[in-house]
Amino acid sequence: MQEQNKLPKLFNVDLIISAVFTFLIIRFGVTLFNFITDPRLKITGKQYDDLVSILIPVRNEEKNILTLLRSIEKQNYNNYEVIIIDDSSTDKTYNLSQSFAAEHPRFKVIKGKELPIGWLGKNYACHQLAQMAKGQFLLFIDADEKVFDSLINSALHRVHLNGLCLLSLFTNQEMPTFGEKLVIPVMNFFLLNLLPLRLILTNRRTSLAVASGQFMLFNAETYHQNNWHERVKNKVVEDVEIMRLIKSDSLKGETLLANGMISCRMYNNYNTAIDGFSKNLFAGFNYNIIGFLAYLLLVICGPILIFFTFKTSLIILMLGLVILSRVLISVISQQSIPKNILLHPLQMMCLLIVGVLSIQKHFTKKTVWKGRSIC
Repeated sequence: MQEQNKLPKLFNVDLIISAVFTFLIIRFGVTLFNFITDPRLKITGKQYDDLVSILIPVRNEEKNILTLLRSIEKQNYNNYEVIIIDDSSTDKTYNLSQSFAAEHPRFKVIKGKELPIGWLGKNYACHQLAQMAKGQFLLFIDADEKVFDSLINSALHRVHLNGLCLLSLFTNQEMPTFGEKLVIPVMNFFLLNLLPLRLILTNRRTSLAVASGQFMLFNAETYHQNNWHERVKNKVVEDVEIMRLIKSDSLKGETLLANGMISCRMYNNYNTAIDGFSKNLFAGFNYNIIGFLAYLLLVICGPILIFFTFKTSLIILMLGLVILSRVLISVISQQSIPKNILLHPLQMMCLLIVGVLSIQKHFTKKTVWKGRSIC
């Protein structure tokens, strides 16, 4: 009993619990804001005919590339060109892409140039693609995606409606394996529980900037004036950095959820998902070690601390905020509510693992992706 009475004095437990609940309530408020404002791309009936250059950087994507190309060919927007750049693949990516392009005139495949010093691979590939594109709009997408009807037309409508120089979308996630279900939903939880997406367009603060390299639709004229990928040539999270530049230059950018119009299987198992997220999670915090560790401690250790207070009212309140947040996020992300609730503790452990690995890779300079160092 004496040890228990000393704990509050030594560690100021009441103050820590207050901080945990304050953080929980703020994050729930952000989640509720996102749910109410519904930041999903809406389908429009208005038709556009702007030439869109669909630009695809690829490196060792033989398992994915044909699925993407076939989905583009089948979707219902007609005025487009597709340029694929092979970034030194060591598999059959180039040959498969070339064979497809030979049968479809709108598709073209090129070999990328040797990576210059100071550039990261994907950023340089995107820079080369932009130089060859003829479209009024430049759409950068990844090779592990599938596009569906209404995507391009609805995205163009949003760009015209708000005068955007960039529209970015977070795609719907495909998660067929149990390992992927443990890791991938963490991205949506992290995003929608921490950042009010609608404010990206309306608020000029660069701290309210996020984007997804899985879908980046640029106004071509503005892109060429600013050479966005060249300006972020050595940045790991180039998508976020470009959105920050756009906001700092008083231009308009917006980030939404794809609403089922484009999907992606980012990783094909637990290990690749952990490895993939750990290469950029810390970078998403702009390498602020104090802020990043504080976030991990409050999100993961905070609820555990509340359990060990053994106070029923506090535990119920904490569980209510967490569960309701997962319900709202699952709805707008179009993910399984029961699975995300039941797997939440394991998903938070995965977030901790990703966070620790992300810090470790940054400080040891051992971040490697597709055979290249990206530190």
